[in-house]
Amino acid sequence: MKLVIKLGGFLFPQKPSSRRLREYAGVLKRLADEGHRLLAVTGGGGLARSYINLARKLGADEGTCDQLGIEASRMNARLLALALDDYAFPETPTTLGELKKFFQGGKIVVMGGLTPGHSTMAVGALAAEAVKADCYIIASDVDGIYTADPKVDEEAEKLEEASTAQLLEMAMKKRLWAGSYQLDPLALKVLDRSRIPAYFIDGRKTENLVKAVMGLKVGTRISASR
Repeated sequence: MKLVIKLGGFLFPQKPSSRRLREYAGVLKRLADEGHRLLAVTGGGGLARSYINLARKLGADEGTCDQLGIEASRMNARLLALALDDYAFPETPTTLGELKKFFQGGKIVVMGGLTPGHSTMAVGALAAEAVKADCYIIASDVDGIYTADPKVDEEAEKLEEASTAQLLEMAMKKRLWAGSYQLDPLALKVLDRSRIPAYFIDGRKTENLVKAVMGLKVGTRISASR
């Protein structure tokens, strides 16, 4: 299968762990050895958040903050590529055109953000559409999508399955700021038009990634609207 995996801030805290990066790289290597073709999209994580917060205090506009987040995500992409050794494509794509070209090489392609205003969740969806992926996996620090933020609302309910239309309605109720994207409307619209199945999982447990690849019940399964 052709897989696109978005790796969130849980893997890239303010001080990334080499052990944790090697652990995740090991899982990606095993999936590649099993015949899957992989593309990993890395978020900006703690580095992006710290720079964005500081930039706002200095009076930066949101576009500038987005650009800082993109640069941080690309640094994280290079770290993961180092952990992947020879399994990784040697360059980090900065456009969808480069992505499609690099993906043809057969190695694991690792990339960060692309354009200001696009979260890496949206980048992953666009990348999945570009390479005609069979599945898009969004690995986060929560075990699925909830009706509200489970970190602050005890009555939040987890969705086992959800349509892109249902999630888009939820996403549009919130204002999205650089470095704090939750459900990105653009990502959901791309998933809806491309009809690529997606999973939103707790990436802190690497076995969840394997379960999603196998099509097992894990996290929240996202499907295109009928």
